[in-house]
Amino acid sequence: MRILFLSVALAAAMPAVSLSLELPQGEVILTVKGKLDHPNVDNTAQFDLAMLEALQGRRGSMETPWTTGKVEFSGPLLRAVLDAAGAHATRLKVVALNDYAAEVPVEDASSLDTMLATRMDGQPMSVREKGPLFLVYPFDKTARSITKSTSPALSGR
Repeated sequence: MRILFLSVALAAAMPAVSLSLELPQGEVILTVKGKLDHPNVDNTAQFDLAMLEALQGRRGSMETPWTTGKVEFSGPLLRAVLDAAGAHATRLKVVALNDYAAEVPVEDASSLDTMLATRMDGQPMSVREKGPLFLVYPFDKTARSITKSTSPALSGR
């Protein structure tokens, strides 16, 4: 069983698209590791903020277990990030800056509009504010009960 590591953290697996991945021009805030069809730095796929925000994404206003009141998150869909990297695996492991790690079902990237939020209420997120990336489940869209145990709060670089 293969495991991909997204070092922000985030690791995962999805079908690949045949696009080449450019080199990041700004500060790298996400590194995807594992079996990749589109590595751009050594055997990893590294992304800066501009690269992530250019991918297919979404915006959603929602309440989460980790925020107070409704908050608007926006950022690329997790599946779009995995597709851009050409990631392949059966499991997904996300790792935060503080080394907190959790396994996330790969299906959550493909069947839910799970995003790697880059912005909260329109502003880039600092490390102090759960950033620079925050794995966000679609609490605003799904009828399925999403609980704390199925949606880890991960942030980091």
